Amino acid sequence: MKKITCICLCLVLALSSCIMLASCGKKYDGEVNVFNWGEFMARGEDGAMDVITEFEDKYNIKVNYTTYETNEELYNILKGSNSSYDVIIPSDYMIGKLAEEDMLAEINFDNVPNYKNIMDEYKGLPFDPDCKYSVPYSAGTVAIVYNKTMVTRTVDDWDILWDEDYAKQILMIDNSRDAMAISMIMKGINPNVLTKEDIDVVTAHLKEQKPLVKAYVMDRVFNDMEADQAAVAVYYAGDILTMMNNNENLAYAMPKSGANRFVDCACIPKNCTNKENAEKFINFLLEPEVAKENAEYIGYSTPNQAAFELLDDDMKNNELIYPSKEYLDKCFYFANLPDAIYDYMQEQFLRAKA
Repeated sequence: MKKITCICLCLVLALSSCIMLASCGKKYDGEVNVFNWGEFMARGEDGAMDVITEFEDKYNIKVNYTTYETNEELYNILKGSNSSYDVIIPSDYMIGKLAEEDMLAEINFDNVPNYKNIMDEYKGLPFDPDCKYSVPYSAGTVAIVYNKTMVTRTVDDWDILWDEDYAKQILMIDNSRDAMAISMIMKGINPNVLTKEDIDVVTAHLKEQKPLVKAYVMDRVFNDMEADQAAVAVYYAGDILTMMNNNENLAYAMPKSGANRFVDCACIPKNCTNKENAEKFINFLLEPEVAKENAEYIGYSTPNQAAFELLDDDMKNNELIYPSKEYLDKCFYFANLPDAIYDYMQEQFLRAKA
């Protein structure tokens, strides 16, 4: 048995080596290093466009593509390692933080003519008021996903996440800003105007929740909710749509007290080594058909007007993806916080989970 396994392994390794050698034999005119959220770009699954392959074929530029799970993970890697990336896609408040710390390069918009496709409502936002550092890629809100076969009560607000009836069936988002903001909404605290005392109140509230939590999750939420392994979770609206498409037992709720509204944008780190290729890649992401494919794949709302016009009516009219103005008025973007407050929030969130 071991001999057969060994022979099979050798064959697999040999085949893999052949593929790698064939791949290495292709000569590219350059490269671009892209660092993005997991599950956040169409890669050819289920008949979708493989955006990276399309770009490589069109421009003969190799894309080195890696992923992260949270803005904080992205920040720590950019700040604390020698890794060099050319395109990153952080969220609003993190863009403000990176810009304030002089970690972003100004984009040459002469190389990004498709920026004309971005809707005006996504330009000049507080984290980049002069539109120097960011190009909107995707947007959405935080919402609740729950299993209709496991949850018997009405789900319409964040209190479900503290309901003892669902002890050890709750998945809490493993992201300090998002998790703490939920508690802040419930406690009447402005998530963008904080003191350490405010954070202490929220930390105590999250500690009360901890015995009810099955796990603090990011990408794991897909597996647990789609496999009926948890009753309720908090996550990003577009990802909730994906979960619902994979499990008919799932439903969503948009919390009546409001939620975080976010926009993720393509940016170029200050220490990038392929800036022109980065701008070429960002411009490619803004092509209407490419942006449409990405919007359909990730299920978030697109800030790209030309792409929006290509979507089918079912998606355009989906309130989870494109909420009404009335609902969005209840929501808020995260602002960049002072370092002392931001760092204290990270420390206290770890304590709340401990």
